[in-house]
Amino acid sequence: MHSAPRLFSLSSFKLRAAALAFLVFAASVADAQPAHRLYKIGVLNEAWAANHPAVDGLKEGLREQGFVEGRDVTYEVRFTKGAPGATAAAAEELVKAGVDLIFTSNEPATLAAKKATQSIPVVFTLVGDPVLTGMVASLARPGGNLTGISSRATELAPKRLEVLKTLVTGLKRVWFVYHSSDITDTAALPSVRDAASRLQLELMVRPVNDAADLELALKEIKPGDAVLAPAVDTLDIPAAILEAAKVPSVFPAALWVGHGALVSYGPDFRAQGVQAARLIAKILRGARPQDLPVEGAERIDLAVNVNTARQQGLTVPPKILFRANVVQR
Repeated sequence: MHSAPRLFSLSSFKLRAAALAFLVFAASVADAQPAHRLYKIGVLNEAWAANHPAVDGLKEGLREQGFVEGRDVTYEVRFTKGAPGATAAAAEELVKAGVDLIFTSNEPATLAAKKATQSIPVVFTLVGDPVLTGMVASLARPGGNLTGISSRATELAPKRLEVLKTLVTGLKRVWFVYHSSDITDTAALPSVRDAASRLQLELMVRPVNDAADLELALKEIKPGDAVLAPAVDTLDIPAAILEAAKVPSVFPAALWVGHGALVSYGPDFRAQGVQAARLIAKILRGARPQDLPVEGAERIDLAVNVNTARQQGLTVPPKILFRANVVQR
C-alpha cells in the first residue's frame, strides 16, 4: 500500500536530476560561445565635416557585410579641416581611444596613422601611390599593419589634362596648384608635364605652403587659362580653386562637379569607402592586413557639368557626353 508513493518520489527525483543536468549542459555550451564583440573603428581624414563620402561609403559597405552600427561597430571620427600637420595629433587620439582599426582617406591621414601605430590595422582610401609614399612594401604583399584602396591618382592626372583639352579646344595654358608636401601630386608631376607637352599646353606649376601662397597663386590665373586641381585636399585647395578661379577646371572626383566644377575624372570617393569595407570586414573576422593585397579603385567616373560649361562659353563635345558617367545639368 505504501510502494506507490515511493515510486512517484523516485520518478520526481529522476526528472529533477535530468532537468539539472540539462541546465548545467546548457550553461557550459553558453560559456563556450564567444562573447559578442563591439568593434571601435577610428576614422581619420582632412575633411571639413564628418560625413565625407568615403566615410559614408565605409558605413554602407560594413552594413552590407553584416556589421551594424551600434550593434557590431562604433565610429570614432576625426577630421582636420585641411589643416597641415593636424592629422598627427588626431591619429594619436585614436590610438589612445583604443580603436580596433583605423580607416583613413588621403596620404597625410594615412602617414599619420602609420606613424602613430605599428600594431592597430590601418585601411586607407584616396591614396595615389602607396608604394611610392612608403606606406606598404608592395601592392601584392603590403607587410606591416596597412592595406587599402589606391585611388590611382598618379596615373589618372594626365588623363584629366586630356579631358580638359578636349572640352576647351583652344586652351593654351594650364595651372597645376597643389600643396608643397603633397606626395601624390608631386609624384604625378613628370607624367603631367609629358601630357602637357604632347597636348601643346604651357604648364604653370605652383606648389604652395600656406593660405597666403594659395591666394597669390590663384590671383595669377587669367581669363583663357584653365586649372588642374590636385588630388589631395590639404589647405582645401580644390574648394579654393572652385570658388576663386572662374576658369575651366578639372577635378579628381565627381563630387566637385556636383558643386559647380566643370569636369572631373577619377575614382568615386563613396565607392572607395564601400570597397575598403570589404577589406575591413575580413580583418575584423581575423585576416591580417599584411596578407590582404592593396586594391585599385574599381570605379572611375567621368563627370561633366553642362550648366557650368554653358556659363563658361563652352559646348560639351558629344564624345564627352557619351563617355560621362555623371552629367550635371
